Amino acid sequence: MSNSLSNKAHFELQFEVEHASTLIDVLAQQTGLSKQHLKGALAKGCVWFKAKGKIQKVTRVRRVKKEVTPGDEIFIYYDEAVLNASIPEPRLIDDCHDFSVWYKPKGLLSQGSKWGDHSTIARWVEMHHLFNGKQRQALVVHRLDRATDGLILLAHTHQAAKLLTEAFMGRKTTKIYQVGVWGEFPETEQTYDQPIEDRAAISHAKRLDYNAERNISLLEVHIETGRKHQIRRHLSGAGFPIVGDRLYGDAKRNATLQALDMMLTAVFLHLGFEDKPYEFSLPTNLNQTLNDFHTL
Repeated sequence: MSNSLSNKAHFELQFEVEHASTLIDVLAQQTGLSKQHLKGALAKGCVWFKAKGKIQKVTRVRRVKKEVTPGDEIFIYYDEAVLNASIPEPRLIDDCHDFSVWYKPKGLLSQGSKWGDHSTIARWVEMHHLFNGKQRQALVVHRLDRATDGLILLAHTHQAAKLLTEAFMGRKTTKIYQVGVWGEFPETEQTYDQPIEDRAAISHAKRLDYNAERNISLLEVHIETGRKHQIRRHLSGAGFPIVGDRLYGDAKRNATLQALDMMLTAVFLHLGFEDKPYEFSLPTNLNQTLNDFHTL
């Protein structure tokens, strides 16, 4: 078994520990991968653990010298393409101690998967950024799609994560995006309230500019809810698909601008935290949608 797995670029394996040992030793025996290689895979979050007899969910594990005992279960989800993926670096916008605000570039993930989490903004911050010389845990409280750039919050305590999540869930935040769409958008503000997956979803969009030569409108979109792909789905459904959107967009027109990423950027965020208001605006030089619109 181990020899065949060590030659594979993609595999998943679940097994039960037979003899007391360390995590790194049993993984090396079961997969045939070198311990040095496995250390990197563990750090990148593709190994999971469940203790024998415990009624608990499977948890991600990174500690190579973790002691394992007979009956424990180990899961490894190994994909070289995922583990070797390049990671665009985020930029710190503001440090509010219990939470921080970042610019998430396109291509950086908000959430990991069973195959790893090193390509997420939270893990990048934990591993690569020091706050006054110290590391902090980083917890995601809201998400941006992989192809979306812009402002995102990270909590640094579980209490802060709870309060911030409640603010987002309770619609106590204001989120504004800038978007480039195909077509000449109306000059009057439009509101879209089509439910998404049977849940209420409300988006307000107004035109900021129009490029007649390219037939592309620059919009400001304010969302009252945060459903999955809400802006992308609402605008596409209204006949104004986002430029560069490969899922809900216009493939034929997107092909004319192949070099452009999806034109969707989170530019403004207002929230209340511990009875104090906070507002954050994305610096213009980091607004990829705006910069792409002006260089069309």
